Amino acid sequence: MSTYKALRKNPCAPQAGERIIAALRELPLAAISDNMHRNIGTIGLQPYHRPGEKTMAGTAVTARSRAGDNLTYLRALEFCRPGDVLVIDGGGDLANAAVGGILSFYAAHIGLAGLVVDGAIRDVAEIRSREFPVYARGVTHRGPYKDGPGEINVPVSCAGLAVMPGDLIVGDADGVIAIPAAECVDVLARSRAHLVKEAKIRADNAAGKSDPERFDATLRAKGLPV
Repeated sequence: MSTYKALRKNPCAPQAGERIIAALRELPLAAISDNMHRNIGTIGLQPYHRPGEKTMAGTAVTARSRAGDNLTYLRALEFCRPGDVLVIDGGGDLANAAVGGILSFYAAHIGLAGLVVDGAIRDVAEIRSREFPVYARGVTHRGPYKDGPGEINVPVSCAGLAVMPGDLIVGDADGVIAIPAAECVDVLARSRAHLVKEAKIRADNAAGKSDPERFDATLRAKGLPV
């Protein structure tokens, strides 16, 4: 007998503009993290797709269901627009896979920018053969239940990362981060400036110059001897 009760469904938040998404796809996640206090982002998620040249970036559509059940996630795909990232709060459960080869293939087919799963996936060999971004906490061959209940487009927690519907979700080989939509332009500008500074450091190092002044300034700022 099915234990299905109900799905709580909310409208999607507005999508970020194409220029913002394109700009984020050019940035390494570490540069963004360094400009978000270095304490925001997923912990324990791994990329399972074939690495691509671009960073994953898209607007968050969120879904939450009980552990091991993916009925909510199937329904959430109907809310996803091309360019969205579906963020799945599976409570970190690894007993049953929330996503497999078929669901991830369909998500790619309808134009999603990626899937982020705080739970398990399966069909890893198939997922690794594609560049479509899939992040998850682990792997199991055991398939999901489809009973519900669940919620779509609500605040979720994904591997230690708080995600609101409409956040900008960015991911690369280092992990995944969520940028509040209202802060994205500022974070983008500071991340670009950060990369310019890092490029100068690399150029100086390549020319045989060390960077003692930068290290000394850091120690002085903390009141430590140089």
